[in-house]
Amino acid sequence: MIDDLYAIEKSAYRDSVIHRLDARVKLVIALAGIVAIVAMPYSTRVYELGAILFAFFIVLWICSRLSPLIYLRRLLLILPFGIFLIGFQIFVKNRYYDVFHPIATLPFGIEIYAESVEFASILLVKFIVSISFIILLSSTTKMQDLLEASGRLGLPREFILPLGMMIRYIFVFAEIFGKIRSAMDTRCFDPFDRNLPYRYRLRQLGYTVGMLFIRSYEQGERTYMSMLCRGYGEGAHLHIRSKPIGAKEASFFAGALAFIALSTVLIYLHP
Repeated sequence: MIDDLYAIEKSAYRDSVIHRLDARVKLVIALAGIVAIVAMPYSTRVYELGAILFAFFIVLWICSRLSPLIYLRRLLLILPFGIFLIGFQIFVKNRYYDVFHPIATLPFGIEIYAESVEFASILLVKFIVSISFIILLSSTTKMQDLLEASGRLGLPREFILPLGMMIRYIFVFAEIFGKIRSAMDTRCFDPFDRNLPYRYRLRQLGYTVGMLFIRSYEQGERTYMSMLCRGYGEGAHLHIRSKPIGAKEASFFAGALAFIALSTVLIYLHP
């Protein structure tokens, strides 16, 4: 997971047309795509809108010049969490249908309904489209740029400063974890080595987790003292300078929003 964190930030430092876009433009477009697919009522029209938005995502991903393997790797990393919730829906009678037709009967009287399978597939389309826009945003935008874009869009400073500290401390925590893992590798300790006694591995992992918490606590104390030395206090906030959006970015922004909004409205009004 720590390696994935560095990989995501490394992808954001590449150069392409999408990478050079203002972070506010990418953030609002991603939110617009997510809101459009989520707001569409649960019906088969979600398939049409999902196909259009996913095609739009593919075009943006191609323009970002990132490998499809990066997207697939990150999608497969997140997909199990959604699949568990979505797969459970095929056994449940939800409120979006009045009549249910069983298509399979499992032991213990558990039935699978055709309408529930359709609902689960609609939910899957919503999930994949939403996650795809999030992956695109995180893969083409630096964390600091996202933070500054949120501030320029009106996010209160009470949120910006803690988020900025969290972003910085995530990588500090990752570095601490990397040092501990290197120490374990140097001592030829593998927690998944079945040749070692189970209790010994469990005890060593407990020591490792405890060490991680202690070192994180010590690092937090040092960070806090450094902040106080630099004038951190109740009125402190992260300075975000104003940045105008260029004409080309504004044109792309308007066109992308119009495309998403028009596609959503036309599909929603289509009988």
